[in-house]
Amino acid sequence: MNSYILITGASGGLGKAFSLECAERGWDLFLTDRDSNILEELATGIKRLYNIRVIHKECDLTDDLSRNRLWSFIEDNELKFNFLINVAGLDYEGIFNEQSVGELDTIIRLNINATVVMTNRILKYRDYARQFRIVNVSSLAAYYPMPVKATYAASKRFILDFSLAIGEELKRDDVSVTVLCPGGMPSNEEVIESIKLQGFFGMLTTKNVGYVASRTIDHALGGKKIYIPGSFNVLLQMLGKLVPAGLIARFIAMRWEHARACS
Repeated sequence: MNSYILITGASGGLGKAFSLECAERGWDLFLTDRDSNILEELATGIKRLYNIRVIHKECDLTDDLSRNRLWSFIEDNELKFNFLINVAGLDYEGIFNEQSVGELDTIIRLNINATVVMTNRILKYRDYARQFRIVNVSSLAAYYPMPVKATYAASKRFILDFSLAIGEELKRDDVSVTVLCPGGMPSNEEVIESIKLQGFFGMLTTKNVGYVASRTIDHALGGKKIYIPGSFNVLLQMLGKLVPAGLIARFIAMRWEHARACS
């Protein structure tokens, strides 16, 4: 029986990049996201280009019933997996007290709750004939307290710590966990505009999604625990350890204030 690579958030910019990278390597795919039409177009295109098996199933990972339908589909079709790439995540950028409770709850449910639940459930459907690999998408923001992205950055810190912790727990079961911590990626129009507002600094921290996907897979296959794309981003992460968190938060707040003034 063939085993699959499960990719969440597959119809987004980074999700598509991971899907294409895995397909190019000849791996069979199971793609999920909220929009069934986009998923079907993506799956059809990949099958035509790469002649691999591609299964797709729509799912709103913030909704318990939708997630249960996803796992029932997997159970009914007796599917097995050897790789999970947790891409699904979002941010509602803005001042904390100007954000709605619904927006904040969605960030937490998708970035944290869905990542934990998907990781836990898929291990019950792993292909025990092969090593199982997990990639969880965090962010460079995980390393800093970030005004204007307070809940998002904190959720990504959770993913970083969670991934490192379960990686230690699961390695005895032949499971490796790699956490991806990218800077900016031009994955959609909103993100591209945000990068532009940050000026030259935003450009320095940005990497192409195709490059990030390819190098992340290489790091996962090599059993690496953390991957930060780009030497400048690695330097930022290292320098961040030397500066008090309060000063970092103030510096980031000043940058966003300047970016907003420029816009």
